[in-house]
Amino acid sequence: MLFSTLAFAFMNVTVKYLTHMSTFQIVFFRSIGSLFFTFSFLIKNKIPMLGNNKILLISRGLAGVVSMALFFMSTKYLPIGTAVSLRYLGPIFAALFAVILLKERIKPLQWFFFFMAFIGVLILKGFDTEVNWFGLILVLISAVFIGVVYIIISKIGKGDHPVVIVNYFLVISGSIGALLSINNWTTPVGKEWLLLLSLGVFGYYGSVYMTKALQMAATNIIAPIKYIEVIFTLLLGVFIFSENYTLWSLLGIALIITGLVLNILYKKPSKN
Repeated sequence: MLFSTLAFAFMNVTVKYLTHMSTFQIVFFRSIGSLFFTFSFLIKNKIPMLGNNKILLISRGLAGVVSMALFFMSTKYLPIGTAVSLRYLGPIFAALFAVILLKERIKPLQWFFFFMAFIGVLILKGFDTEVNWFGLILVLISAVFIGVVYIIISKIGKGDHPVVIVNYFLVISGSIGALLSINNWTTPVGKEWLLLLSLGVFGYYGSVYMTKALQMAATNIIAPIKYIEVIFTLLLGVFIFSENYTLWSLLGIALIITGLVLNILYKKPSKN
C-alpha cells in the first residue's frame, strides 16, 4: 500500500506540473498510458473485454471521467495536497448514497466521524483565505462523483472482473479526453511527453499495488495507509512547487483524514 500511495502521489504532482495543458488532454494521456496494461492483461488471460453489466460499466466509466476531470481542473486553483485531501471525501458521499439508494444503515459513531471530516472542510475554507472557492467547488463535486463510482461498483459486485471495470473507465475517459482536447491541444515539448505518458504508468501501478495490498491483509489494517498519499503529495508539493500550507490548512486536512480513517477502522473491525 505504501508503494501504491507513492505512485499516486507522483501522479498527482505530475498533473499539477502539467496544469498549463488542457485538462482533457491530461485525461487522455492518463487513460492511454494505463490502457496498454489493461488490454495486455485481458488479452493474456482471455477475459472478455465487453463484460456482462454493460450499462453499469458504462455508467461507472462516465462517472469516473467526470470525477477525474474535475479533480485535474481543481489542481489549477488549489495546492495539490489540499485538492487530494478534499477528493478523499468521496467515501462520505458514497455512504450517503448507500443510505438513500441501497437502504444501508450508518452507525451513529460513523456520522460523528463524517462530521469531523466536514468540520475539516469548513476549517480549510473558513480560516484559510488562500483556498480558492472555485477550486474547492470543483474538487467537492469530484468527490461526489467518486461516491457515485463506489455505489456503481457495489452494484456490479462480482459480476465483472475488476480489470474489465477499470478498462471500461479507461476507454471511456480516453475517448472523451481525446475528443474534448482537439480544440485545446498543446503540443508537448521535451520532457513533457515523458511526464504525460508517466501518468498512466503511475496510475496503473498505484491501482495494482493497492489491490494486492487489500488481497493480502485485513482491510482495517491496510485501508488507512491509503491516506498517506495525502502526506506524500503534500510533501512533494512543498519541495517541488514551494507550496505553502497554513496551520489552518494542516488542521483541516488532519481532521478530514482522521475522520475518514476512524470510519474505516470502526466500519471494518478486525476478524482476528
